[in-house]
Amino acid sequence: MSGSVTSPLLSLTSRAGAVVAAPNLSIQNPCNPNHLLIVSLSSSDPSLRIGYKRNPLPLSFPTLTARFNSSSSSSFSVVANASAVPSTKMADVTDSAMDAVQRRLMFEDECILVDENDKVVGHDSKYNCHLMEKIESENLLHRAFSVFLFNSKYELLLQQRSATKVTFPLVWTNTCCSHPLYRESELIVENHLGVRNAAQRKLFDELGIAASDVPVDDFTPLGRILYKAPSDGKWGEHELDYLLFIVRDVDVNPNPDEVADVRYVNRDELKELLRKADAGEEGLKLSPWFRLVVDNFLFKWWDHVEKGTLEQAVDMEKIHKLT
Repeated sequence: MSGSVTSPLLSLTSRAGAVVAAPNLSIQNPCNPNHLLIVSLSSSDPSLRIGYKRNPLPLSFPTLTARFNSSSSSSFSVVANASAVPSTKMADVTDSAMDAVQRRLMFEDECILVDENDKVVGHDSKYNCHLMEKIESENLLHRAFSVFLFNSKYELLLQQRSATKVTFPLVWTNTCCSHPLYRESELIVENHLGVRNAAQRKLFDELGIAASDVPVDDFTPLGRILYKAPSDGKWGEHELDYLLFIVRDVDVNPNPDEVADVRYVNRDELKELLRKADAGEEGLKLSPWFRLVVDNFLFKWWDHVEKGTLEQAVDMEKIHKLT
């Protein structure tokens, strides 16, 4: 990866050992020239952070060089060892068809492994956690969350997953579905704060929703489900999924690496989507976890959303095993 940079605000070390101080810079995405990537590095966090516009994600570069433009002290290029992005494990991967962004996330993200009682038993890469072979042979179960965000008109925000997603590409699902990662801020058990922190992070990553628009205290964890669902012959899900509801009016700026489309729906519009999915019309598909929530909980919980009585629906003691 290389690109011209004109900001003197990134802190980098050159081959000669000189330090260039600064908060961030912009470079061209080598995987998609139409995407502008934002890169930052701070003295308090030695890992380079790179992301699509408002979507910072950790990325480690074993080889990083700052090249100064002799005509301008504030102009330089950044060159990284692309074969090492994001880790040496990547070189052993043969999934050549996998999108570069998704491949990076598959190996950098460490999911939280739990038992069927939601007790943490370890961690493993997102890649391993979604291989059906490992799910079946090792019974890998990881913690997840599903956000259901409603606006002030009590319409539910849905997203269509991007075509490059490894599991369930182009399916329609609830607002945001992802995983708390094996990191201190997302392992906090008290009041399910770790999961709520992760939800806030991913709403920003996937939909560009600012953290200030979705305060962690505004998420209401309503319940937990445990399910298993194959995506294709190789990939699938086996998750203990926290269901988080929130009512906020937000600005949405989808990240095309994560999201193909978004829409708000009322109850009747969602029922029409369900009908089309069941009839196989327009090639419309729904994620299995979303369909499980719809069939078991969503419409009765929607009543509580409209009445402002969500707290009455909370049941975080029971883990619902759904198929």
